[in-house]
Amino acid sequence: MVFRVLSIAGSDSGGGAGIQADLKTITAYGGHGMTALTAITAQNTLGVTGIQAVDNAIIVQQIEAVFDDIGVDAVKIGMLASPEIVYTVADVLKRYRPKHIVLDPVLIATSGASLGGSDTGRAIIDAFTGLATVITPNLFEAGVLLERNVADVADMQAAARDLAMQMSVAVLVKGGHLLGQEIVDQLVYPQNDQWQELSYCHPKIQTNNTHGTGCTLSTAIACELAQNRSLNDAVGGAIEYLQGALTAAKDLKLGQGPGCLWHMHPHLKA
Repeated sequence: MVFRVLSIAGSDSGGGAGIQADLKTITAYGGHGMTALTAITAQNTLGVTGIQAVDNAIIVQQIEAVFDDIGVDAVKIGMLASPEIVYTVADVLKRYRPKHIVLDPVLIATSGASLGGSDTGRAIIDAFTGLATVITPNLFEAGVLLERNVADVADMQAAARDLAMQMSVAVLVKGGHLLGQEIVDQLVYPQNDQWQELSYCHPKIQTNNTHGTGCTLSTAIACELAQNRSLNDAVGGAIEYLQGALTAAKDLKLGQGPGCLWHMHPHLKA
């Protein structure tokens, strides 16, 4: 049976991130992608020029429609444009209790644009403590959630531990913004009533086409979990998929800013 992944996230009119990137990733993995749109954004590779949040009632109806008919093996959560939307999504998921919830706290876009402030970050911590399977902030988003600076590997490791213990969920702090030729992603996860720590080290792929990396990675983790892989294997597999999407996108010419990934790299050449 095909696995089913629900993406609860915002749209990207440029097609590189958000719901659009999520659906491409799920399709590349061979799954069935479903959506609950939380916000409409006007954006391209140069940045975000407009955001319109979706009404809370229709967000709930979208989620209910998917769960009540098709079913869900894993949920990926991306942009939640306000504290009210955070609580709305959390409340409906508490009713359905999906096996896997991958929460990407989309607070800062690759371009640097703010997509959510500290009030939204505090709502995420409050609403998803003990509910998410894993959260996947980048360096800056981890800083927003903890309200402190997270700038290097030592900061990342401490941030992952602190967030995991504060929220009682696994935490993957992504190091894509680290300086240097190597990226370190830090995972802290519960196992046998103890917190385990695992670092994923991989080379930084030199490309300007990095738009949507966070959305893609979190959705890939959801796809891996939906196929009943362990969390540490799911993260490793998702990182490998993302590395492939970055490598395949090296020569793509889409837009004037940070371009898009090539999500279909396992099947089609760019």
